[in-house]
Amino acid sequence: MTRELFIGLMSGTSLDGVDVALVAFTEQKTQMLHSHFLAYPAALRAQILALQHPTENELENTALIGNALAKIYAEAVNQLLVDAQLSSNQIVAIGCHGQTIRHRPGFEDGIGFTLQIGNAALLSELTGITVISDFRSRDIAAGGQGAPLVPAFHQAVFADKQINRAIINIGGIANITYLGSSENSSNKSNGVYGFDSGPGNMLLDAWIKQHKNLDYDANGDWASTGQVIPSLLSDMLAEPYFALLPPKSTGRDLFNQAWLQEKLLATTTLRPQDVAYTLVALTAHSIYNALTQHCGEFNEVYVCGGGAHNRLLIESLQTLLGETKCNSTESLGIGADWVEAIAFAWLAKQCINKKTANLAEVTGAKGPRILGAIYQH
Repeated sequence: MTRELFIGLMSGTSLDGVDVALVAFTEQKTQMLHSHFLAYPAALRAQILALQHPTENELENTALIGNALAKIYAEAVNQLLVDAQLSSNQIVAIGCHGQTIRHRPGFEDGIGFTLQIGNAALLSELTGITVISDFRSRDIAAGGQGAPLVPAFHQAVFADKQINRAIINIGGIANITYLGSSENSSNKSNGVYGFDSGPGNMLLDAWIKQHKNLDYDANGDWASTGQVIPSLLSDMLAEPYFALLPPKSTGRDLFNQAWLQEKLLATTTLRPQDVAYTLVALTAHSIYNALTQHCGEFNEVYVCGGGAHNRLLIESLQTLLGETKCNSTESLGIGADWVEAIAFAWLAKQCINKKTANLAEVTGAKGPRILGAIYQH
């Protein structure tokens, strides 16, 4: 049985660091063999945040920060190889998502653009491994959103012929994959579709950084000392993005501190912990509303991403779901922290094998496309 080794790199909108997964693929199985996480230095994280909006000399800053990211990615990959006792020539390729700086599908000319930085050419030089990156651009060129891209992977590893499943990834942004059972003809869709439901952790992370100088609210402990502000939650849920029909995707271009501050202006007396709890409720309600409004019947819900560790968030979502149990993807064989990194190893494999990896029903592209730019080593 032929086994191929790929590495997946994921650095998402939470900006906490880079997840690295060593993945073995056979015809029958996808298996993560080793993993590694490398946190971003605080200074680099601040520089990336500053790039989310137009700044002075941003072209030069973007290029230099891209180089810095490539060095961090390479450090993480090389440490993973040491841990796994492998050499670079045993790896077919690295799938590198890169760090999203802008994501504006459909902007101005109807096509728009997306930008993920990380200098894939430099990453290939520093690791001695072929790198595939820039996965989103081809889908956008074909009229799609360029995101989310992981539903095709979710379909490959999580779909069940007899069970309707929803996979919810809660990173900085939350996105939903609906996996309809192929044998149930009453489904709204017997295939797979997905979209970004709205903010995941990013607004809460920014809020606790502002008030507690912490990077995130562990378990939702701080937020749980507050209470939901109904008027604020209602105002935030009135955001037009939530009413848009899929396909749709979003990011820091919309859901950022300026967006939050605008909503807070309508509320007078605020306790920071109450705002924190309301932000948790926003994530839970926007996910639940998206599930019930845009997805077919679902029997099982599985959560992955950093938000899977936020006890308060998962409890809030479970309350809304009622009898439908909310589980971690761990119970499906892939740990909640590693689904996306493994997905980008899979996307790299699809590219190398000249197989399509987008789902037109998810992104809105004109059809299936081979994704990724190859930097051959």
